[in-house]
Amino acid sequence: LQNVGVIRPGFSAELDGVVERSRHAREWIANLENVERERTGIKSLKVGYNKVFGYYIEITRTNAGLAPQEYIRKQTLVNAERYITPEMKEYEALVLNAEERIREIEGRLFHEICERLAGSANRLLNTARAIATVDVLASLAEAAALGGYVCPEVVAEDTLEIKEGRHPVVERSLSGDRFVPNDVVFDQGKRVHIITGPNMSGKSTYLRQVALIVLMAQVGSFVPADSACIGLVDRIFTRIGAQDEIASGQSTFMVEMVEAANILHHATPRSLLVLDEIGRGTSTYDGVSIAWAVVEYIHNHPRLRSKTLFATHYHELTQLADLLPGVSNYNVAVSESEGRVVFLHKIVAGGADRSYGIHVGQLAGLPQPVVQRATEILRQLEASSGKAVKINPHAAQQMALFPETNPLVDELKNLDVNSLSPIEALNKLYEWQRKFVQKNK
Repeated sequence: LQNVGVIRPGFSAELDGVVERSRHAREWIANLENVERERTGIKSLKVGYNKVFGYYIEITRTNAGLAPQEYIRKQTLVNAERYITPEMKEYEALVLNAEERIREIEGRLFHEICERLAGSANRLLNTARAIATVDVLASLAEAAALGGYVCPEVVAEDTLEIKEGRHPVVERSLSGDRFVPNDVVFDQGKRVHIITGPNMSGKSTYLRQVALIVLMAQVGSFVPADSACIGLVDRIFTRIGAQDEIASGQSTFMVEMVEAANILHHATPRSLLVLDEIGRGTSTYDGVSIAWAVVEYIHNHPRLRSKTLFATHYHELTQLADLLPGVSNYNVAVSESEGRVVFLHKIVAGGADRSYGIHVGQLAGLPQPVVQRATEILRQLEASSGKAVKINPHAAQQMALFPETNPLVDELKNLDVNSLSPIEALNKLYEWQRKFVQKNK
């Protein structure tokens, strides 16, 4: 045992006696100074302690002649004399030895108790399991009663339908605001839901809430929803959040890919997949490519075709709903009015076309000059980027690793400037300008 005082008073008369004698000895020493001052008339008398002599009585040199005969001189100082008494040493021994004695007795008693209980270990474990079961059921019942949960319908069919579902933890943490509930409906037709929308709009909360509701239903709990029909799932796979494994030398993106690979290797048609921002840890083109391929693999592979919630900020992925029959688009609704953006936290059908990242930065407290400059740069990028990236669905489901080269740039690289006259150079420049304008009309 590391500490003393673990045995309840009254269990052992021997232990109680040692504890009581130790307490009495401490009180006696604490009162000794006042008692001796009163008895000897020496007002400057003091009781002290050091590691060499233990407890002692100190009297100044001027009053040393008043020391009683039973005082035993122990040490002489420049201005004082130090004494001990046999009675004081007896109480000192009780105080100094008590803790070691108490530790010894409590250790012996503890081992005796363990030996006595070992014979009843199975009964104790069964009792503990029963108490734990009652505790869990009572906690689930209390949460259901306080949160207005409903009894889900758990079925063998491969379906998932939740009406007005809520996140059980986030809902309880909201002080004044009402949690915005959302539906989710999976059937045999639509197996992959791609969810786009602004940052901080509630995509991740929605994903987590669906996973939690399914988990709660399968452990026998009521769920935070107006109604729920939940087909049994064999596993819930999640890829949410960013983290790295510094000790093992794995970056955030590497950890993300390892987790994604584990999901793709082990999920089944009866699994629930919750994937949040796959591919965000690398470059945009690489990220879009990986996310696109992951969705296709889940949708097309006969061993998968799992119910999947796939949140992403890559709006290019919304094209998959037009190419794959089992994919559908959803987004988090936003209200825009006079430059103000309000996140409604409501999941609606269709894909999002903006991320509102600059607005989120403004909400986070970025300096206004940074926000204004970011807005200007965004306009320039949008103006110069031309059309949105389109992925060719017929190219063996393979995206180009490198962008196509510009023929004007190739012509410029191969041009021998030294062979041109000034007039020829001007004509060539005029020709390039005309081609560039025609191409970007």
